Formats: sequence, C-alpha cells, structure tokens
Amino acid sequence: MTKAISILGCTGSIGRQSIAAAEHLGLPVAAMTVNKKADKAEEYARRLKPRFVAAYDEEAAKELRIRLADTDIKVGSGMSGLIEAATWEDSDCVVTAVSGSVGLKPTLAAIKAKKRIALANKETLVCAGSLVMPAAKLYGAEIIPVDSEHSAIFQCLMGRREGELKRILLTGSGGPFRGKARSELVSVTPEQAVKHPNWSMGAKISVDSATMMNKGLEFIEAMHLFGVTPDDIQVVIHPQSIVHSMVELVDGTVIAQLGVPDMGLPIQLALTYPERKASPFERLDFWRMKDLSFEAPDYEKTPCLKLAMDCARTGGTAPCIMSAANEVAVAMFLAGRIGYNEIYDCALSAVEGIEIVKDPDLETILAADEAARAFVREHFS
Repeated sequence: MTKAISILGCTGSIGRQSIAAAEHLGLPVAAMTVNKKADKAEEYARRLKPRFVAAYDEEAAKELRIRLADTDIKVGSGMSGLIEAATWEDSDCVVTAVSGSVGLKPTLAAIKAKKRIALANKETLVCAGSLVMPAAKLYGAEIIPVDSEHSAIFQCLMGRREGELKRILLTGSGGPFRGKARSELVSVTPEQAVKHPNWSMGAKISVDSATMMNKGLEFIEAMHLFGVTPDDIQVVIHPQSIVHSMVELVDGTVIAQLGVPDMGLPIQLALTYPERKASPFERLDFWRMKDLSFEAPDYEKTPCLKLAMDCARTGGTAPCIMSAANEVAVAMFLAGRIGYNEIYDCALSAVEGIEIVKDPDLETILAADEAARAFVREHFS
C-alpha cells in the first residue's frame, strides 16, 4: 500500500477527492500542485502540511510564496514545479489529476523515479501511450488507473492469466444528450452540457462526456493500458452508470465491476492496491435497483466518439492532435466563443489539416499538440 502521495492538480474534482481519500486512509500528502488557485493551495497546504507545493502559473506561484512565507513549505512553479512534485522523494505514489497534455512530462518523470502512478490524466496515454507504457515497464513503475471504467477493467482482470482476455466492454452512460440528433444540439449552452445525469465532474470532462469524446479518449487509453487493439474493445452505452465496465474471456464468461457512480472508490483503490480498505462510500442497494440496460452507440449522433476511434486506428500523432484540438475547442465553447456542435468540427478539421507522424518521439508529440491548439485558435476563433 502507498505510504505518501503527491497530487498533481489538487483543486480539481479528482484532486479534491484524492485529498479526501488520503485523509480517510491517514496517508500523508507530501507534495501537491495547482494551476492558478493560490488561495486554495494555501488552504490545503496549511491543512495537509506537505513539504512541497507548486503552482503551474508563475503569477500564482509568486502569490503562493507570499501566502506561505511563514511556513517551511517549499514553493515551486511552472513545469519544473510539476516535475519536482511528481518526483518528490518522500512520495511513493503520484496522483496525476491535472487536465490536458501538461501532465505528460511530470508523469514520465515520475515513471523514471519508479513511483506508482494513480493515473487520472487521460491525455498522458492518449497522446503518448506508445512512450509511457514501455517506460513504465522499463523502470518498473506501476500504473493504476483512476478512471472508473479503466479501474473496473483493471479489477476484472485481477488474477487473469495472459491469453484469457477476449475483449473489453467499455461502458458509458451516453451523457445528458443521449439519443439526440446533432441538429437538436445546435443551441446547447455550457450550463446544459456540464449537467451530467449521473456523475459530478469538472467542466471540461463533463462537456467531453456530453459529446462522448470522453469515451473516445477512454477507448484509446484502454488500448495502451491493457495492451489490446481497437478491435478488442467494444463501447457499450449503459445509461445507469452502475456497471463501470466488463471483460469477456475466451470461454465466453463476462466479468463486470459494479458500484455507485462515485469516483472515490477507484481513487482509493489506486492508493491501497493490492489491498482493499474499508471506505465511507455509498453501497449498491440491489432491492432498489429498477433495471440495467445496454445499447449500441449511435456514431452519427456521437461523431466525437467515432473520430476518436478512427484516430486510435490511425495511430501516430492522430490521437494527440485530436485531443489537443478538442481541449481548446471545449474551452472556447465554455467561454461562449463557439457553438456546441463546433467542438467536433474543430477536432475533425485539426486531424484532417495537420500532418500525422507515425512512431513519434516526445518532442514530435509535444509539437503536434501545440500545432493542433494553434490550428483551432486560428481557424475557429
């Protein structure tokens, strides 16, 4: 079991729940990072007493140094601060709860430092799974997924022998607009898009869940995490979000992981694995459960999911370009600068308009990420 943790992105939804899990388990938080929220960082620092805190934003870091001047807590900034937190000597587990490709370098640094990675940053594997997974194997670093779906698959595969897996059944609720045609979504507002029917999440991931880009990103992640091909994964729409994902074995047996829609459980498991500890989370009440339903995705109504699956098959820098373009597009949508349906248009245009490089190295991946962001800002602002 983990002895101390670093949390990258402690003020986001996953970060806050990771702090709650650490406090419940009595785990010290040795290092943590924020983006811009110096006031929240100070609040957490005084409560948790980490030895190191970093703000990615330089101005926030300056403010944080002033706020914590009366303590012995070291304050860092920028990418170097994130990397220092990820490799902090006293931590043996790093929760990567930052959003976007900013999590890539710190995660690779933590892997080289042989830390356990409690992985919540999708872009790390979406953009660079071909680099991250071999690095984890080389350095002997554990990667334990925090996403509820990947945690479910991870749990279903516990104790399975190599060669027993036939396919992964990746479930998704379908989001708040399940079954609606694109023509019905032209006037969707950010407020409507972030209201997920089952989960409480941050704004970006909530929009991704609405467009089902999130499920596409998870599709790519699952390929890398579990060493399978796109043809070995089937997306299944499950509106109740009770079955978090399943695996089918070669003999036809299907194993599922069930639970209430609460990220607390996969977060805690990532910290305690291979042990399980008592938790404060709500339990399933099967007597009250009305039904569990499953259906096929409609790719015409969820083109972001289809685009992500196509990029998974294309490989190279295609998933990175798509992910980066989508990240910028979602931010523009939340700011009221583009319409809901234009999120897909941005991602598709970037994938079609930027050269895709096969077998990229880290610098090529980071260059593709920046090119996709610049492309969307130039063509859709």
